[in-house]
Amino acid sequence: MLKLSRACALTFSLVCLLPAGLALADDEETERPDPKELDDDLLTVAQSLIERGQETGIAWDLLEGLVTEVGPRFAGTAGDRAAVSWALTELRELGFESIETEEVEVPRWVRGDIKVEITEPYPQDMVALALGGSPGTPDDGIQAPVVAAENVEALQDMDRSEVEGRIVFLSERMEATRDASGYAEVVPNRSAGPAVASEMGAVATVIRSVGSSDERVAHTGGTRFPDDVDPIPAAALPNPDADMLERQLDTGRTVKLDMHLTARELSPTTSANVIAEVPGRDPDAGVVLLGAHLDSWDITPGAHDDAAGVAIVTTAARLISELDRQPRRTLRVVLYANEEFGLSGAQTYAENRSDNLEEHFIALGADLGGDRVWRFDTVMNEDALATASAMFELIEPLGVEWGDNDGYGIPDFIPLREQGVPILDPVQDATRYFDIHHTINDTLDKVDPESLQQNVAIYAALAWLAANVEEDFRPTPVVADDADEEDEAEEEEEEEEENDEE
Repeated sequence: MLKLSRACALTFSLVCLLPAGLALADDEETERPDPKELDDDLLTVAQSLIERGQETGIAWDLLEGLVTEVGPRFAGTAGDRAAVSWALTELRELGFESIETEEVEVPRWVRGDIKVEITEPYPQDMVALALGGSPGTPDDGIQAPVVAAENVEALQDMDRSEVEGRIVFLSERMEATRDASGYAEVVPNRSAGPAVASEMGAVATVIRSVGSSDERVAHTGGTRFPDDVDPIPAAALPNPDADMLERQLDTGRTVKLDMHLTARELSPTTSANVIAEVPGRDPDAGVVLLGAHLDSWDITPGAHDDAAGVAIVTTAARLISELDRQPRRTLRVVLYANEEFGLSGAQTYAENRSDNLEEHFIALGADLGGDRVWRFDTVMNEDALATASAMFELIEPLGVEWGDNDGYGIPDFIPLREQGVPILDPVQDATRYFDIHHTINDTLDKVDPESLQQNVAIYAALAWLAANVEEDFRPTPVVADDADEEDEAEEEEEEEEENDEE
């Protein structure tokens, strides 16, 4: 059986990755070192960028344009192609240089239609939404009794006889938190739950939406079935419908669902990363990468996820290009393809530059919505934290707290982070984010213009300083000796044997 611990489920698949800035654990904050003294001229320019960022309307215009002129832009769709065309046009009009597309192969999943209803004991129609990657049901649907478990761990503790032939309902409710840790706790139910249920003989899965809204609006997102696991239909219920299902189960009577899904997988197709630069004056000094993802889920215009991120990083780079002095390093804006359903663009970008990833001096990304930045995390060697501390001094008056050196960045940076690329990680307030994340309600009216400007100000100042400081931020690699490697290999072998037995 596919036995997944809570930690394992969090990293179960790249298609189900966690959002930018996500707190994976309750780590203590890194003690803030005394700030390194930076050049006064650099700080003066950075302060001017903060002031300009809080005044400019460029980010709002970009955000409004993307959600209005393009709308939903799921990988491989006409909307996706329109988004690439839109981005190329906007980057040219904003005066960027070295504008190009980078072809990316992406999976092609079609949501189709869905109907879920309780047939016993008290018939009720349900609001539901297929999870990304779910297969469809047979033409005549699936009719089966429901068995409930709070989460993946609770499901794994059940006997197979309790699950086989049934529809599994994972009922765990998400708690809204500023640091998104509530999402981290619950998202394994979506990413790994259907696969675990399949391994235990379930015929389908429904989950309580991984979202904090009390409206009858379901949250979608990716799920993943390993190659050796049979896919089963999987859907999410909004919180009110999940509550109603729980109430019927609480009666002690058998509860049956009737599910009809027409979701299906098609052949892979192509999309593109969109890349543009603000040239630096020293071609050998490296690149400061500003990243966000261009795609959204098929059901939503994705104003917060991630049109806001596109607007933030593009505007930050644009403000620097307007200066009367060139940054030392080149700023590279990368608008990634297909973050939502597999990180295809991120993987392609890293693979195509595998021979020269060291040119990436540092990376900043935006993919946790457009609410205010409240915390500043990093991923760098400890000796460089004094420089990061000096950067923090500049943005602290904007309501930002010092964080830790165990930052997450954005999902699209995972292939870069694994190769040692340092990260500056401004973390947005996620308290409201999961009310609308991956839902039809992620619309323009949910974005606050002043909060968007605060983001632009912070990203522009940090990018400017990163493009000019002398510090080497690259994390110190951890080199295991032969004994450590042998111990790790033995531990992995023991875990595999235990999983096989279970």
